[in-house]
Amino acid sequence: MKNRILVTGGEGRFAKILKKQNKKLNLFFTNKRECNILKVKSIESIIKKIKPSIILHCAGLSRPMNIHEKEISKSIDLNIIGTANLTKVCEKFKIKLVYFSTGYVYEGKKGNCKESDPVKPFNNYGLSKLGGECAVTMYKNSLILRITMTEKPFMYKKAYTNLKTNFMFHEDLVNMLPKLINKKGIINVGGKSQSVFNFAKKFNPSIKKIKAKKNIKFPFNQTMNLAKLKKII
Repeated sequence: MKNRILVTGGEGRFAKILKKQNKKLNLFFTNKRECNILKVKSIESIIKKIKPSIILHCAGLSRPMNIHEKEISKSIDLNIIGTANLTKVCEKFKIKLVYFSTGYVYEGKKGNCKESDPVKPFNNYGLSKLGGECAVTMYKNSLILRITMTEKPFMYKKAYTNLKTNFMFHEDLVNMLPKLINKKGIINVGGKSQSVFNFAKKFNPSIKKIKAKKNIKFPFNQTMNLAKLKKII
């Protein structure tokens, strides 16, 4: 019998793709009303109902990115406190926890960052996800996925030629998840290291080039080392 997997954030962007394209995992999607991660009793209630052996934690606050600067209380609540609550409940019920984090926990200056490298988020979003990581890491029956992904098709009409990353699409992660779900520890997850422009032009040949200026708020080399991921998939 397949593991019963409860998915938080069941109405989010990635969860919608996962719900549509998943064919291998036994998933139960929950929305914020059914599983309010800010209320321990709400989490416990849905766990008693679904009886999962794994929780895939997709709920949280991501875009717009500047919301983490403007509304830090909301960012702290959803990405740090909510994740900490979920971790405590998973520990109590002995449930495996898989946490969706981000490559933004790295400093993003030298690139090719390994899972064992120091972390130094360059914005509040990265800090909020790292805060969640701190709680999850304390619980040994857990997996942290540091993910770099975006929607398909690529959302913008222009793309940076001098900003390198590991972009992949949500659909790519759906295909990887069955091979990742039973692992533990931390795994960098993304696509080929390349400029945002080179990534985007494969799917939109008419996309225009743009060069990031030195005063941009994002670092220029956000690439991660994917050696660990490649051995698994």
